[in-house]
Amino acid sequence: MSGMRRATQPRGFTLIELMVAVGLFALVMTLAAGAYLMMINANRQAQALATGINNLSFGLETMTRDIRTGTDYCGGSSCPPGTFTFTNVNGQTVTYELVENGTTCNGAPAGYLARVTSGVTTPLTDPSVMISSLTFTTFGTAPYSVGNDTTQARVTMVVNGCVNAGPGKTQNFTIETGATMRGTDL
Repeated sequence: MSGMRRATQPRGFTLIELMVAVGLFALVMTLAAGAYLMMINANRQAQALATGINNLSFGLETMTRDIRTGTDYCGGSSCPPGTFTFTNVNGQTVTYELVENGTTCNGAPAGYLARVTSGVTTPLTDPSVMISSLTFTTFGTAPYSVGNDTTQARVTMVVNGCVNAGPGKTQNFTIETGATMRGTDL
């Protein structure tokens, strides 16, 4: 009977081996899916933050460009807090200001940057950027004939607030920039 051999080893997996393999696979996939979802969330937050900061940068660059080419900063007098008025290259009076819109940033009232020209208010930042304070400091704006001012006119702007970085999350910022009048005012 040498032609009739019986196999002594089983030819498949047992039910317990299959259950252990499927359980390990499910555990590994659950961990991998959790890590993937965390990466997607972090990417969304980073994109929201970058969009907000880019929007704020555009608004500040617009302000800086107009102020550099303008004259008669604050009409020769000090500006009210949170505003800056000057005459642009087209002879129009332009005011940059913080407009509160009912939002809050870290518990403080907040709003957006706006440009007011000929009574028309134009927002410079979008709602994802919440500005809590806006400060303008001017130097050298007095006419030479009034106070012997020999300093080139310049403005320093400080903006504080927060940017929406995803659902229920914000990122605080403080940005300082300056602009010097291109023409001489001496």
